[in-house]
Amino acid sequence: MRLLLAVLATILVGTSWAAGGPPAAQGASLKGEVLEVRDVDAYTYLRLKTAEGETWAAVNKAPVKKGAVVTIENTAVMTNFESKTLKKTFDRIVFGSLAGTGAGAVAAPKGADMGQVHQNVAQAPATADIKVPKATGPDARTVAEIAAKRADLKDKPVLVRGKVVKFTPGVMGKNWIHLRDGTGTAADGTNDLVVTTKEETQVGDVVLARGIVRTDVDLGSGYAYKVLVEEATLRK
Repeated sequence: MRLLLAVLATILVGTSWAAGGPPAAQGASLKGEVLEVRDVDAYTYLRLKTAEGETWAAVNKAPVKKGAVVTIENTAVMTNFESKTLKKTFDRIVFGSLAGTGAGAVAAPKGADMGQVHQNVAQAPATADIKVPKATGPDARTVAEIAAKRADLKDKPVLVRGKVVKFTPGVMGKNWIHLRDGTGTAADGTNDLVVTTKEETQVGDVVLARGIVRTDVDLGSGYAYKVLVEEATLRK
C-alpha cells in the first residue's frame, strides 16, 4: 500500500524530489485573493488569485470570505490530488497554514499517490558551520557515528545532540526533523540524521534526541534509506 511515500521521500532526502516538476522554494508562502470558498469537515478549500495565476489551496477550517486577501504559510504542493469529499481532482493544490490564525499546517492527506507531493520543509539558511558538542552517556553518539555504526546500532536506543535544520510536522501522525552536529560529510550523507518524534521543535533549536535506530528502510519506488532514528523524545 502506498501511503505518503512521496512526502516521506522528500522529507528524508533533502536533495531528492518526487516526480512531477521542481518544488517551490523552501519555506515558501502563498498570497492571493479568495475567489471561491468550499468548506468540508476539518478543511477549507480556497480558490486563489495570485501573482502567478489561479490556484487551489487547503487549510484547517477557517471562516474565510470571498474577496479576502490571505497568506498561506508552510506550504506543500500536491499534483493530481483527488478529494473524495468534493468529488474533484485538483491538477495542483497547495496545503498549508493560514497566516494569522495560529493553526498548524494541514498535513498532506493519507493515501497520497507516488509523485503527487512536493513537500516544502522549514530549513536553516546556513548549516556549514554547525558545531554541536556530543551528548554524554552510554548511548551517546554523533550523527556520523550513527551512520557509520548503523548495523551494530540497529533497533537499539541512541542519544544524539544536534541542531534542527529541517522540520516537517504532522506527517503520518509524526513530526520529521533533520539533525546536524558538524560531524560527517555531505558527500555521503553522513552529516544529516533524520528523526521522527511526536514532540514539537523548530529550525535552529539544539536538541537532545533519544530514539531507536532503524536501518535499511525501503519505501518502494526507489526510495531507500540507510538509517533513521524513530520514536524520539526531545530535550533542549
